[in-house]
Amino acid sequence: MLSGRRLDLLDPSPFDIEIEDIAHGLARVARWNGQTIGEHAFSVAQHSVVVEEIAVHIKPDLDPKWRLAALLHDASEYVIGDMISPFKSALGVNYKAFEARLEHAIHVRFGLPAKTPVAIKTLIKKADRACAYFEATQLAGFGRSESLKLFGAPPSGYDLTIDPLPAGAAQARYLDRYRVLAQAAGGLAPTDAWHTE
Repeated sequence: MLSGRRLDLLDPSPFDIEIEDIAHGLARVARWNGQTIGEHAFSVAQHSVVVEEIAVHIKPDLDPKWRLAALLHDASEYVIGDMISPFKSALGVNYKAFEARLEHAIHVRFGLPAKTPVAIKTLIKKADRACAYFEATQLAGFGRSESLKLFGAPPSGYDLTIDPLPAGAAQARYLDRYRVLAQAAGGLAPTDAWHTE
C-alpha cells in the first residue's frame, strides 16, 4: 500500500489497514467498470459517500457507527476492485469467504462490530441499490423502467444528480466524511499515515 503497509490478502490484519489507503484505492476504482458517461468515472469512494447519505435519508436517527459502516460498506474493494454481483456469485464461496475476512479486518480496524447486524446490513443494501438506480439511469445508459426492475425505486423524497468527481476530489471527500463520522462514533479516526494534495 502507498502508506507503506503490507497487507496479507489471505490473512488480513486490522493493523495493516489505513483509511488513507482505502480512500486512495476506492477513489481510483470505477463503478460499472468505467462503462459510464462523462469525463471522470464514478468512483467507489464517491458512491460510498452517497450510500451513507441515502442510508441516513431512510433512517435519519441512524447511529454514527452504522453511518460509518455504510461509508465503509465497499471498503474491501480498495484491494480487490469492484466486481459485479453475478461475477462474485460465479466465483463461488471462496471469493465470498475472502471478501468476508477482509471486511472483518476493516471493521475491527475502525472499531465496528466484526459482523454487521442484519437490520443494518439490509438498510445499507437498500441505500446501495438506490444509489445504483441513480447511477444506472444517469451514467450507465439504463432506462428508468429497466433500472426500477433491477434496483427498485429509490426512497421517497430522495433525489440525486450525479456529477462524477476526479479521483483526488473523490478521495478527499471520502476522507473528510470518514473523519466526521469517526469522531461522531467516538473518536475512532486514526492519525493520518500520509496525505495527498
